[in-house]
Amino acid sequence: MAVEVKELLEAGVHFGHLTRKWDPNMAPYVYMERNGIHIINLYKTAVKIEEASDALSKIANSGRKILFVATKKQAKDIVAEKAGAINMPYITERWPGGMLTNFVTIRKAVKKMASIDRMKKDGTFMTLSKKERLQVDRLRAKLEKNLGSIADMTRLPGALFVVDIKREHIAIKEAQKLNIPIFAMVDTNSDPRQVDYVIPANDDASKSIDKVLSYVTSAIANGLADRKAEKDGFEDSEDSEEIVTKTTSKATSIKVAADEEE
Repeated sequence: MAVEVKELLEAGVHFGHLTRKWDPNMAPYVYMERNGIHIINLYKTAVKIEEASDALSKIANSGRKILFVATKKQAKDIVAEKAGAINMPYITERWPGGMLTNFVTIRKAVKKMASIDRMKKDGTFMTLSKKERLQVDRLRAKLEKNLGSIADMTRLPGALFVVDIKREHIAIKEAQKLNIPIFAMVDTNSDPRQVDYVIPANDDASKSIDKVLSYVTSAIANGLADRKAEKDGFEDSEDSEEIVTKTTSKATSIKVAADEEE
């Protein structure tokens, strides 16, 4: 999907922060100052969205997960909807400390959630006292709220996509420690050097976040579709090879039988 600068403009992607709040490292992406606010160069944003989209598409095509992180009010619902639609994990509540660096412990918590679900299915849950059932239900609700979206993430993600790197600084540090590629919407008040794939953009307005994520998730969806097509094609070629092998084998048997009769 080609990135349209006009669409970015209409979504307000170009609005940065007050000039006094800016990070000088964002200078290459700032177009001008207007009424005390920095204006982001949308032509550079468009290029960066395409670069990030291409890389994310390849990661999705390789079969690895991309973890979306956005806990700010303006972004959480959009991220949950967009990431959920392409079956990618996301964190929209508080970032669980050690989510990446202590992934084994996080997986234990997810397994605990699955264990409670099994208890409810096999009837074990109903053998507990009323007080115990209430405690288990509360624990399950808490786990679902914080970790429900990552229940299917059985290994570390292939990349992180972050909205607002200042707010999600703990997630950024954990990803850096493990050399996990970081993709992010970076506003004029943040340091782009912390990110591998910078998308200079307004990370405070819901319209801006929605527009950028639409491009990004569309590219990921394409990567997943290509992976599925390649997989289906491989299975078809295996089936064809099996048919050819069987046919050749049968023809050989007939030929041998004919030779023996002669």
